[in-house]
Amino acid sequence: MYRRLTHHSIIVGMICLLSACGFQLRGAGMGGTALPEAWKSMYLLTNNPNSEFTRDVSALFSATGVIWTEDRVSASFTLVLQPERFEQRNLSLNSQARVAEYELIMRAQFSVLNADSKEEIPPTAVSVVKRMQNDPDNVTGKASELQLLKAESRRELAQQILQRTSFYAAASQANNP
Repeated sequence: MYRRLTHHSIIVGMICLLSACGFQLRGAGMGGTALPEAWKSMYLLTNNPNSEFTRDVSALFSATGVIWTEDRVSASFTLVLQPERFEQRNLSLNSQARVAEYELIMRAQFSVLNADSKEEIPPTAVSVVKRMQNDPDNVTGKASELQLLKAESRRELAQQILQRTSFYAAASQANNP
């Protein structure tokens, strides 16, 4: 009985410590990325509206309450989204002169225009850099890992765009109440 009580007390204590330090699971809550009400009506302008990156950005903004309009005229702001660019570079070689490690870089650029088509946020670059170990004997597994890392990088780019837009929106609202 005493042992069980101690065990439960330790679990409750660990949960309290984790919540007190600000820990939260990835994707749980938006923690400071809420947009002001004036920024909730947006139009998405992109060259490739069906790309995975565009869908990730659209879904993430929608999760914070943004309503995407069908035309630019009815939107308060326009998010201009450039396509993401992926780059893969060799970081190191093994003893057989084969690539041992890759550096994966995904970049994108965005800007935000107001209803008068004036720049609210100038063209801003965002990027995600990851490393991947290479195994020449497991080509299929590494190809799958690469696809997963690309998808994760796209989500991180979308999160960076949301955070920067949210930061700018909050700052501009504080300056112009």
